[in-house]
Amino acid sequence: MTTSRAFLVGVLLLAAAAAFSGGWTDAARAQATVSQADLAEAGPLGEMALGADNAPVTIIEYASMTCPHCARFHEQTLPKLKERYIDTGKVRFIFREFPFDALGAGAFMLARCADKERYFPIVDLLFSTQSQWAVNNPLQPLFNVAKQAGYTQDTFTACLKNQQVLDGIQKVRDRAASRLGVNSTPTFFINGKRLVGALTIEEIEKEIEPYLKA
Repeated sequence: MTTSRAFLVGVLLLAAAAAFSGGWTDAARAQATVSQADLAEAGPLGEMALGADNAPVTIIEYASMTCPHCARFHEQTLPKLKERYIDTGKVRFIFREFPFDALGAGAFMLARCADKERYFPIVDLLFSTQSQWAVNNPLQPLFNVAKQAGYTQDTFTACLKNQQVLDGIQKVRDRAASRLGVNSTPTFFINGKRLVGALTIEEIEKEIEPYLKA
């Protein structure tokens, strides 16, 4: 189990090449179906979701904050998905943490340490500024971005030392890897069907339309 002290050391030593080692190309797609019961279990920190609980389609994304393909999905596809399907009650979108490295875990911790209503805005901020903080010697650049979300030096450091938050994120990641077969990001489960890669809105619509027609 990674300790908070080891995490901080890892952040200080992390290189940009390591931070971006987990990405997959669009051609690297895999499909499978897992049970709804296995997918339904939330992590110890609680579920982070958008949309109606009774929506006919549930999309679960496992992402890493240092994954450029995840950032592309959140910048290009998710806004369209939200406007067309999440905000209209057709899709429930669940976002789960799957960090590939200490820096990705730290970024997720900053989102988790904030008030629940600020979780997705902070995730969006971190994805949109990924090129600024996923670099060599990332601690100061990450703090510079965190300040935009209201963090001070003290609250920033305290968050990155919060072992309970780190353990909760790791538990979600470990369970996804061992029980759901997740080994890359982004990985999506659309009503139980697994799709891997930065899906476009057209690809998502192809998957969800049969459920909406039904």
